[in-house]
Amino acid sequence: MKTPDENTLFNQLKQGDEKAFELLFNTYYSSLCLFAQHYLNDQEKAEEIVQELFVNLWSKRKKLNIDNSVKNYLFRSVRNQCLNQIQHRKIKDKHAQFVKENFSQEVHESDYFLEVGLSEKIEASIESLPEKRKQIFKLSREQGLKYKEIAQQLGVSVKTVETQMGLALKQLREKLKDYKDYFIIGLHLLKKKLH
Repeated sequence: MKTPDENTLFNQLKQGDEKAFELLFNTYYSSLCLFAQHYLNDQEKAEEIVQELFVNLWSKRKKLNIDNSVKNYLFRSVRNQCLNQIQHRKIKDKHAQFVKENFSQEVHESDYFLEVGLSEKIEASIESLPEKRKQIFKLSREQGLKYKEIAQQLGVSVKTVETQMGLALKQLREKLKDYKDYFIIGLHLLKKKLH
């Protein structure tokens, strides 16, 4: 008995004929897998795409309209899916490359605790300042007052405020010398934290 041509098979498939679907599947499955593998270089992914195509062919059979060749439709569909897959992979690879390039340096957990440790050390160092100096320093760093405002509030000269602030910073720099460059950053962080 002669096998019906692909268009006849497709029309039968549209009517829900499982035998027609099976014939189309058996006729094209292997060729479509090889075709997809040529694009993807991944047998498992190629088979997945072809299987998905046939699942869709069956589930959407009533709505599908194929004007020309069923064979062309199947190969074109697989090709489009493969190209989508390649595009998706490129985006993923691009993202992976970006992560690799931008986050390749070794990460130490301690780097993320620096702010906390430094803030605590700065606070302890501030508390150890002489009372008047500590008061002036806190009004400047924690409350953001200008030297003139501090002088008015404490009833001292602006020059006294400047001198005491200079001495406070010198004393803190000495106490926090192990932190070097982080000293100024830490003062800034502390100020933000306390506001």
